[in-house]
Amino acid sequence: MWRRASHLLLRTTAAAATAIRRLPHPHPLPPPPRPLPLAPPWVASASSSYATQAAAAAAAPARVRRPLRTVGSLLRLNDLRDNPGATKQKTRKGRGIGSGKGKTAGRGHKGQKARGTARFGFEGGQTPLRRRLPRRGFKNRFSLTFQPCGLGKIAKLINAGKIDSSELITMKTLKETGAIGKQIKDGIRLMGRGAEEIKWPIHLEVSRSTARAKAAVEAAGGTVRLVYYNKLGFRALLKPEWFEKKGRLLPKAARPPPKQRDKVDSIGRLPAPTKPLPFTPEELEFAAKRDAARVITA
Repeated sequence: MWRRASHLLLRTTAAAATAIRRLPHPHPLPPPPRPLPLAPPWVASASSSYATQAAAAAAAPARVRRPLRTVGSLLRLNDLRDNPGATKQKTRKGRGIGSGKGKTAGRGHKGQKARGTARFGFEGGQTPLRRRLPRRGFKNRFSLTFQPCGLGKIAKLINAGKIDSSELITMKTLKETGAIGKQIKDGIRLMGRGAEEIKWPIHLEVSRSTARAKAAVEAAGGTVRLVYYNKLGFRALLKPEWFEKKGRLLPKAARPPPKQRDKVDSIGRLPAPTKPLPFTPEELEFAAKRDAARVITA
């Protein structure tokens, strides 16, 4: 009985295998390639590689067109990154032996190359250039720098209505109206540029003045007074609000030092005056002598 059951099982298995072979294959093989066309004799004679090129073209797989991507799929926040190789991670030296650049950081032990750069101007021990060249000239610590201001600029501001010619024109007035720049160090020098445009009397108080500028103003019936301000007094003249902000009183006007007494007419007044101060006979005599000495020296 055991033999009969085994025989029936074998027959059933063989029948099932035969039935499976007759079923269509789920992944059929592609059809065989088409035979290559025969090349004409003149083509074969002209190029012997025609058959090779045609066979390679036929054997190449067909190009598969990918579906078009929408704008939303092209650009996303999680897709933003630098191109490969665009960035390079910085090497942190002296952070342990695991990095390969620890302790001596690749410089080795001691020596000139293991230490920092040389100081500025060091030339390896030889005499540096700043000591090889001789000294020339000097820097005068007591020199004064005056901002130039031409009469033509003042005339334009008067015509524009920014300066009132009936009032005293001080250095504070010239700074606030834009006749000079903001970088004023020691005072203002009145220049004769545009002197022919002054046709009405004006009264000015400046630190220095050229002979041409003073002559042009006096010819029109005006006056030019040279006044002295030290650094603190000059700040009080230009920015009196600074002292109010600090809760301080305006300083008193300082007298000029002996070397500058012959170059000014009087001490500057604080706060900034609005009316011209008439010249005394002594001041007029002194100014005349000073101008005469200036002409002789020139």
